[in-house]
Amino acid sequence: MDEWIHAHYRMQGMLTPSFTFHSHHEYEIYFFHAGECKYLINNRIYELQPGDIILLDGLTLHKPNPRLVSTYTRSVIHFSPTWLQELLSVLGLPNLLDPFQKLNNFLLRTGYDESGKFVDGKIERIVSLLSYSDKLRQQTGQKSEIVEAEVKIELVQLLLKIYKMSQKDLAQVTSKKTEKEHHAEAIASWIDAHYAEKISLDRMASELNLSKYYASHVFKEVTGFTVMEYVMGCRLNQVKYLLEMEPNQTLTEVSRASGFESVSHFSRFFKDKVGITPSHYRKNKQIQANHSQN
Repeated sequence: MDEWIHAHYRMQGMLTPSFTFHSHHEYEIYFFHAGECKYLINNRIYELQPGDIILLDGLTLHKPNPRLVSTYTRSVIHFSPTWLQELLSVLGLPNLLDPFQKLNNFLLRTGYDESGKFVDGKIERIVSLLSYSDKLRQQTGQKSEIVEAEVKIELVQLLLKIYKMSQKDLAQVTSKKTEKEHHAEAIASWIDAHYAEKISLDRMASELNLSKYYASHVFKEVTGFTVMEYVMGCRLNQVKYLLEMEPNQTLTEVSRASGFESVSHFSRFFKDKVGITPSHYRKNKQIQANHSQN
């Protein structure tokens, strides 16, 4: 089951020294329990409240920025949409993933109402089943088909609830943003449009009518990382996309299209962040694609 679902219940604090701006191919259900946290999804910033649920398509860059790390508590499920499509077709529920595919990284504000408590309980149940499955596999060396079926049933029930919740027009948050949050979103939007070009703080600040110092300071304060970290996150995400979706492009072409000035810098940066070379990454993705087709 490790290939198609990962889940954690009520994680507290930080697992790594810093939260990185990231993307992944799995869909994600993120449940915020406690603490103070701004959540950046591409160029939008959400001030989270306990009971908030974020539905992520995975490929859009996203990053939490908790204020007090010690109280930051959340639950997360990552699951493979490719694996689910076949099951949903059998069940006659082909539209069940619409909240992830069509709502453009949606936030549901539950206030821990009945629906919020239901989602909370389902995530806890799924994590418990996955833990039990791991123990059985360690003991027997084999996976339990019964437990795997239970996980699938629980996940589909969770997705059904989320689908119903997402149909309400009032579910989308329209909270009032501060001036700093508006400026941070404007900076992120500008970077999204220009990251493949040669970027400087002077140019960005000038085009947004902000001082260079203020732009750098407010973006770091609101999002938790620097302007250039965001730029490089956007470039890395584009690189991953091109390596997978444009197999005929050379590494030089991928590098240039993503905003890197040299192939050598691109290769070093990619290996430092991903752990393998761009060529190895592309090869792995091609093997995975061929395996899924077979």
